Amino acid sequence: MTLPAPASTTSDSAARPDVPTVGFRLSGIGAALPETVVTNHDLTTTIDTSDEWIRDRTGIGQRFVGGTTAGLATEAAAQAMKRAEVGAEEIDQLLLATTSPDFICPGTAPAVAARLGLDCGALDIQAACSGWVYGLIMANGLLLQGQKKVLVVGAETLDRITDYSARDTGILFGNGAGAAVVEADPNGPGELLGWDMGADGNYVDILYAEHGGHLQMNGKEVFRQAVRAIERSAVAAMARAGLGASDIDLVIPHQANINIIESAWKRVGFTMEQTGMRLEEIGNTSAASIPLVLDDMLDSGRIQPGANVMFLGFGAGMTWATAIIRWSGEIRP
Repeated sequence: MTLPAPASTTSDSAARPDVPTVGFRLSGIGAALPETVVTNHDLTTTIDTSDEWIRDRTGIGQRFVGGTTAGLATEAAAQAMKRAEVGAEEIDQLLLATTSPDFICPGTAPAVAARLGLDCGALDIQAACSGWVYGLIMANGLLLQGQKKVLVVGAETLDRITDYSARDTGILFGNGAGAAVVEADPNGPGELLGWDMGADGNYVDILYAEHGGHLQMNGKEVFRQAVRAIERSAVAAMARAGLGASDIDLVIPHQANINIIESAWKRVGFTMEQTGMRLEEIGNTSAASIPLVLDDMLDSGRIQPGANVMFLGFGAGMTWATAIIRWSGEIRP
């Protein structure tokens, strides 16, 4: 099965003179992790495995469990708003990416909005591990339509759908949340340079969880399709931005498996030196992984004004999404 060609999309106003331009900045980033840590050594009590075996096959050393999706999302979002110095009355929209909502119905986003004191639209995005990047691209569209500040959150409590006695999935998943205030800045240098979104429902059955059940995974097929999706989406987004692999200052991929990332990088031309990683510490946190790494990159000074930053999500569905941003957002000492 060949993945479908990406839709013809672009953020280049020269190619689309009817589309207005607007500054695009992530003015505040927040993150939240629950208190309980489950190490690889802890898993050896329930799974026939070892720390060395897990690290070799995934790059993961530990993961966090506990909390609720709404609780973690609220904590990360409140921190992002504080850093952006924006009040609840200034947020025009809340987009919450999650594949582990607190309820089947209603969505988790309205509960988060209420906890934050927001008076705006609030909706869940279910695009699995690509969800936060989907939200970022959607936020740009809302800014082009006149909204000023959009809160984009990725939050997961994957422990509720993970069987920690299963050797294939129990070693991978954990909980966490990350958030960004995305705001219009008509006079700012930042912008969404290029993007790509896609999905292929022919691969729904390679990674899924039924109502009341646990995550089920065909690991070999997930690996194969993830590498192909990463290559296709990254190349498409860079082509629309008019950039090559060496022009990207920092790539933050979904933190799924170090071997998937290394295999995809050989095809695309990225290096691990260009790459933001936190996989060893947090495990696979699905829609939360990219903003969690972004928060860490800001703490460590890896992002400077004017940098070309790529966010690259891929996951169950199968879904994929890439966004390339010229950074004019939050900078930390």
